[in-house]
Amino acid sequence: MQIHGFNKTTLLDYPGLVAATIFTGACNFRCPYCHNADLVLNPSSQPIIPEEEILSHLRKRKGITQGVCITGGEPTLQKDLKDFIKKLKELDLKVKLDSNGYKPEVLKDLVKDNLLDYIAMDVKAPLDEYDVIAGVKLDTSKLKESIDFLIAGDLPFEFRTTVIKDFHTRESFEKISELIKGAKNYYLQGYIDSPNVIQPGLTSYTYEEMQEFLPIFEGKVEHVEIRGVE
Repeated sequence: MQIHGFNKTTLLDYPGLVAATIFTGACNFRCPYCHNADLVLNPSSQPIIPEEEILSHLRKRKGITQGVCITGGEPTLQKDLKDFIKKLKELDLKVKLDSNGYKPEVLKDLVKDNLLDYIAMDVKAPLDEYDVIAGVKLDTSKLKESIDFLIAGDLPFEFRTTVIKDFHTRESFEKISELIKGAKNYYLQGYIDSPNVIQPGLTSYTYEEMQEFLPIFEGKVEHVEIRGVE
């Protein structure tokens, strides 16, 4: 598997667990606010970390590290993702997958085989606005399939949106609230501009401005929270 980054310890990436984070290369989206631009645009330029190096570290941390978050890039593009997760499960580790949801068949297969313990799926925009924010032409029925699959299932999951003034309006969140109706957890994530993103110069909302979006989700989503903004 193309692994280009390894954070050995995190208390943030996997809710409630001491975890490690693995960063895979390549993505099928080109979101302008992506902070992992090198992994998305030019993954071959990044050093590859051998699987065994990571597995060896996790074996040594057995009983301390409780879970692994696999993120990217977009992990579902990795052809050997399933085999790698099996190796993590052999170490009795919980596995969280971060995904854009564009490969519902991969999500379904991993869930069917009990290889995932948590999924965090980005809901970047209403479906009719997705092409703009994802930077590519999409078949949004695939995104809807993943959303509906997670809502109907038993696996713990969260939806999340990185909120940017250039793209998101109150109407955007009214549409998203209908799209994810019935979900348990939804997070509005603050955006921090950086020279390292694909398209620097985008504008963030303040915490107070983001609070105005929360009532939109009342009665539709069980738990809504602002994350990454003070």
